[in-house]
Amino acid sequence: MSLLSARELHVTFPGRHGGPPARAVDGVELDIGAGEIVALVGESGCGKTTLARALLGLVRPTRGRVVFDGKEVRPDARALKAYRRRAQLVLQDPTGSLNPRHTVYEAVAEGLRIHGHTGDERTAVAEALSRAGLRPPERFFLRYPHELSGGQRQRVVIAGALVLAPELLVADEPVASLDASVRGEILALLLRLRAELGLSALVVTHDLGLAWNIADRVAVMYLGRIVETGDVEQVLTAPQHPYTRALLSVLPEAPGTPVILSGEPPDPSRVPAGCRFHARCPVLASGEADRAGVADACRTEDPEILDGGAHAQVACHWARAATRA
Repeated sequence: MSLLSARELHVTFPGRHGGPPARAVDGVELDIGAGEIVALVGESGCGKTTLARALLGLVRPTRGRVVFDGKEVRPDARALKAYRRRAQLVLQDPTGSLNPRHTVYEAVAEGLRIHGHTGDERTAVAEALSRAGLRPPERFFLRYPHELSGGQRQRVVIAGALVLAPELLVADEPVASLDASVRGEILALLLRLRAELGLSALVVTHDLGLAWNIADRVAVMYLGRIVETGDVEQVLTAPQHPYTRALLSVLPEAPGTPVILSGEPPDPSRVPAGCRFHARCPVLASGEADRAGVADACRTEDPEILDGGAHAQVACHWARAATRA
């Protein structure tokens, strides 16, 4: 059973200057199991952060459902407050996440106070800091964010989420602003928290290398839609969607010639007909889709995400034709 599910989730924003609305999240289906880490990957602007915020109720979906622990997340304030105690957000930039006028103790205790915690606040804060790797925790109580390293600030942000004993973390680019030497430590921390506490996590990232190191499953997002999803090893070693293949090809350790996608992703207020990736698709440009007999479908039919074989689900006419062959 999934701990968190999105069902036909849509988030649409009004168009600029009376233009067409922007389909930031466009019919997403996504599941995160208990104790599972799922990486949500894709280029900047593909809708990853909007989807993450919609899953937490920070952005109200236009249509569709978010289901947590078997119950639909209702949009009223009381239900959302109870839900957010169990599902916490960890933001990309720890400097921007922390109030520079608040000590570490105050930053971590804030969630307890918002949710009316009635236990021993000092003990709860100390335990959260310790779990986040800031030991001894009392040493950090009276420090301010500017007195900490980037890695320590990110650990404070994580402690602020842990203090409420959540079941799910949604981490939006949790190591993007950190030095390479610190990234591994934070990723190891997330894996340790999953092992010790049974935490589930959705990790939003543009870095497929990060997904390889931390995730159980990967969901690849393009222009508001999930286009491929499956077990991390299978998706990243045998990707089926041309977009996933292109993202993987530019990693430093990737064999062969990098696939450079032409142009920029389309404006989400002007999603093209057919497959939304077709204007940039190297398979269509090379004639492979023609040879597979699916080029017309690529240009005119929006592919649903269906079972693409033993390892993944994929929304791609060409991949589906290759699987049938």
